[in-house]
Amino acid sequence: MQPTFHHGHVKARCPDCGGAVTTFEKSDGHSGFGQIHRTGTNFNFKNNHYIDAMYRLLRCAGCGRGGIAVLLGGNYDVLFDFYPKTIDALEIPDSIPQGIEAEFREAELCCSVGAWRAASALLRSTLEKTLKANGYTKGTLEKKIDEATSDGVLTAARKQRAHDEIRVLGNEVVHDEWREVTPEEVEMAHHYTQRILEDFYDDRDAVEAILKKKKRISDEGEGKSTSE
Repeated sequence: MQPTFHHGHVKARCPDCGGAVTTFEKSDGHSGFGQIHRTGTNFNFKNNHYIDAMYRLLRCAGCGRGGIAVLLGGNYDVLFDFYPKTIDALEIPDSIPQGIEAEFREAELCCSVGAWRAASALLRSTLEKTLKANGYTKGTLEKKIDEATSDGVLTAARKQRAHDEIRVLGNEVVHDEWREVTPEEVEMAHHYTQRILEDFYDDRDAVEAILKKKKRISDEGEGKSTSE
């Protein structure tokens, strides 16, 4: 959710409360926590121009973590930005290898600070690492996705999302000229990367049976090259 501003308080997710939605309060009931006024600035926000800003210190009502609201407008009632940034941490299966989980969580960390290009690249990397860990080791990422679909691990619908929402976006960031990546694009990549992790690791026994039959992994469950 996007932070919202009401009567001087900000409602937002707090990373120290496990990502729960909480209220960041402007005071302890008696006095404010502090603020800094800045004049002569040049903020353009929602088709309006502002020259004054206020940086207000807030406190999470749940855990006490500090937050900073950047406020604009004559009454400082326009929320321009808020820290800490956060994103929903999606649930993923417990059986996911540690390195793949760490890659996915680092992508979420990038999202939490608005590093959308970095997040999209890491989500692409999460997808490729997942495929390699399951025996899809040869060729391009496009080929790996197609082979996992042919084997029946991914559905045709998931295959298309893997290409359109994760692989292509990540390729554009890594290989093409710079362009802005939007939060909406990364949200889709984030969502479908989670779904693909579930495809591979939710019903792990069934997936391993498919991978062994297709000679993608050994009997011990370890990935092997398709050339073996």
